[in-house]
Amino acid sequence: MASAAEQEAVPEHAPERAGPPVWPGAPTPLGARCRVGPDGVAGTNFALWAGGAEAVELCLFGPDGTERRLPLTELTHEIWHGFVPGIGAGQRYGYRVHGRWDPWTGARWNPAKLLLDPYARAVDGDFALPPEVYGHVRDWPQQHVADTVRDERDSAPYVPKGVVVQDDDDWADDRRPKTPWQDSVIYELHVKGFTRQHPGIPERLRGTYAGLAHPAAIEHLVGLGVTAVELLPVHQFAHEDHLLRRGLRNHWGYNSIGYFAPHAGYSSSGTTGQQVGEFKRMVRALHAAGIEVILDVVYNHTAEAGELGPTLSLKGIDNRGYYRLQSDARRYADYTGCGNTLHVVQPQVLRLITDSLRYWVTEMGVDGFRFDLAAALARSFHDVDMLSPFLAVIAQDPVLRRVKLIAEPWDVGNGGYQVGAFPPLWTEWNDRYRDAVRDFWRGALPDVRDLGYRLSGSSDLYAWGGRRPYASVNFVTAHDGFTLRDLVTYERKHNEANGEGNRDGTHDNRSWNCGAEGETDDPGINALRLRQQRNLLTTLLLSTGVPMLVAGDEMGRTQGGNNNAYCQDNEIGWVDWTLPEDAGRAQLLALTRRLLALRDRHPVLRRRAFFSGRPQGADGLRDLAWFTADGTEMTEGDWYAPAATLGLYLSGRDIPGRDERGEQIADDSFLAVLHAGPDPLDLRLPGPPWAESYELVVDTAREDQSGPPGTSHRGGGTLTMGGRSVVLLRVEA
Repeated sequence: MASAAEQEAVPEHAPERAGPPVWPGAPTPLGARCRVGPDGVAGTNFALWAGGAEAVELCLFGPDGTERRLPLTELTHEIWHGFVPGIGAGQRYGYRVHGRWDPWTGARWNPAKLLLDPYARAVDGDFALPPEVYGHVRDWPQQHVADTVRDERDSAPYVPKGVVVQDDDDWADDRRPKTPWQDSVIYELHVKGFTRQHPGIPERLRGTYAGLAHPAAIEHLVGLGVTAVELLPVHQFAHEDHLLRRGLRNHWGYNSIGYFAPHAGYSSSGTTGQQVGEFKRMVRALHAAGIEVILDVVYNHTAEAGELGPTLSLKGIDNRGYYRLQSDARRYADYTGCGNTLHVVQPQVLRLITDSLRYWVTEMGVDGFRFDLAAALARSFHDVDMLSPFLAVIAQDPVLRRVKLIAEPWDVGNGGYQVGAFPPLWTEWNDRYRDAVRDFWRGALPDVRDLGYRLSGSSDLYAWGGRRPYASVNFVTAHDGFTLRDLVTYERKHNEANGEGNRDGTHDNRSWNCGAEGETDDPGINALRLRQQRNLLTTLLLSTGVPMLVAGDEMGRTQGGNNNAYCQDNEIGWVDWTLPEDAGRAQLLALTRRLLALRDRHPVLRRRAFFSGRPQGADGLRDLAWFTADGTEMTEGDWYAPAATLGLYLSGRDIPGRDERGEQIADDSFLAVLHAGPDPLDLRLPGPPWAESYELVVDTAREDQSGPPGTSHRGGGTLTMGGRSVVLLRVEA
């Protein structure tokens, strides 16, 4: 094998290595930080963890692309560092890391490849993926060993650069909403997809952080009644090679490469640090409107993929230190389905993640995180471990334990499905809620046992260890899968536009097309589809737990049956703001607003504690009771019998806890009835002691949802429900 010196490529026109002096600087904090050095000299301190590296060069780039290489000679606890006088905000930079090339042992150092600082807080440029950005010879004739042959071509002209950013914001004028979990309503949106076609946002701001901060965007969120936006990934990400070759792009952003940098593609103001300020202004604007900001974060894998993927950052800094490798160290352990998995039990990886999380809270103002494939982060060396270093560090961290933490509680590895298993600080995406509600409304549940648990907070999953009903983030749809409209329009996925032969995306949609596949002119089918959308939204917003809506579902957004629109940065993946011009879509939007306003007014719909189901007074009334269609309480046998109807009585007089003034919480009582059968139902309403009379508040059989029905019905009497509908009644006396 050739020596390290023989392996290193020397460019035809070697860059200038003379330049500013490099003073020793400090090993902390990691990254590039503007500071005042000795004798009051301003400059920037650079610090990079590169365990096992033999040398590190800091590469500074001028406006014309000229590169100056400065060796970092100080090494403290595997951190290479130096202070460069005169370097300030806006400076573009990267690293070249020298070391052994020995893929058989996992060593993949290649100084010909310019590497992005993992701690870079802004990134200038986009990731293309020509052969030069791969550490190995991508087009080697023997592809089965291509990853073992080092590529000597310089990647600097083809990769983005990190940008030095000035620390100049103390957030003194910001007021975080700090919405309690039980009062939260999450709205999942994509920064670009939500704003790209909004007619009230100026064209130059559409698709950007500034667009989301615009009053027209915030007006919709406030008018809807949500308390938090959950942003699809905004960490700097790269587009996959297979997408670029098909003329597509990664739209969702689950391909991170910079955990401190807001994605530059969503900036309207510039990419040499301006994106940082624009993101902060967006957060401030949302906070001022009472809306929290939750980031969907992807710490389970990076855009460098597996052994045949590009060398962009961590792979070239210390491949063995950052990634989980198999016993054959050429190969990567892949619990994510994306080619690699970060090795979170390694201290430096754990530090990278927690430093990033704290940065986004303390310096960027965000209020919480949703962790993509969180089970991968909870793995120790192989198995998912709820005492893993990652979860232990989060539990004791004084910053992170106070923000909202949401787990996607699964990964693709063995034993990766962990719904209900995360510790008390965490809430979880509850896919069992999604499946049960979808199955009920398409007539596929064998009985109503599972539905009962899901409607009442999923106590079978979360009533342990001090967890509360808000541990369950309830959702019917998410970015991944059918939209609400497509859920009632398609039974099969239609992902042909993705260019993968319709093989991508899940086959398990649990959808029902109401009688025709795809869009139709049949008025009966279209009316049924709108009713089913009303049913699903009403079920979600009346359920105990934290509801999550997906941007556009409240207006009937469609993706044309595409259930995996991750690469559709076009009208398929963007919200269509003309939808409310249709009467049916406008009525759906009005119903969503009414339901959220109702939820906000009534604490019985957003409980902080699980129901007991036991009598609370001498009259025998319970905080939660279940009823059949004939007005009698459910028996044990009823739970196991086939049924298309389920009623639940929510008592407002037995709500545990006290308000901010220490007073007992009291509310109205409600009866909700879900009827998934196709035919009308003569529902007998429970009489005394449950209620003397009821006021009809919501009836999804009605097309016009602009106002409450307001009709009164006697307890013990009969109410005729339409087929496939929900009614909500308030107890009057």
